[in-house]
Amino acid sequence: MKKQLFTSAALLLAISALPALADDMTKYQEESRKVAKEFIQQLGGELQKEMKANGPVAAIKVCRNVAPAIASEASRKNGWRVARVSLKTRNPLLGLPDAWEQKVLSDFEKRMENENPAGMEFAEVVTEPQGKFYRYMKAIPVQDACLKCHGTSETIPQNVKDALNSEYPHDKATGYTLGQIRGALTIKRPL
Repeated sequence: MKKQLFTSAALLLAISALPALADDMTKYQEESRKVAKEFIQQLGGELQKEMKANGPVAAIKVCRNVAPAIASEASRKNGWRVARVSLKTRNPLLGLPDAWEQKVLSDFEKRMENENPAGMEFAEVVTEPQGKFYRYMKAIPVQDACLKCHGTSETIPQNVKDALNSEYPHDKATGYTLGQIRGALTIKRPL
């Protein structure tokens, strides 16, 4: 009888916590969307400025140096891990997607059949050996300017190919066409 009362009380407590969890998830998602939007806008602005001033070869350094600095600043500011990941990595030293990120990126690829990648995102709470985390990913679709460095061999200018071969001899981040998913912004927030 005591065990049954305890189980019933625990169940009621868990059910009563569901609205609070839903509220937390909504809050976490809104905060993550804000960080993702700021990151993408800041990186896009830096890329456009460098492309306009010095062309695509010079813009390579924006993705190599400025993007990680933006992610690092967002990580420090929020206490979360903020990064860019892709199934076709250009710079593995900046990190490869973990198993969770690989699964989400693969799911994004499948969702492209019926969904615009510009609006794709995914979030959930996961339990890992290090603890519980809120995980969020926002797809980064290939835009016209991206094709100068990430496009097909026909769309990438020779001077850019040469610079990429020099900087990234094991580059896998080419062959994209407009609208495909280049990767995603990922956020890992400890709970």
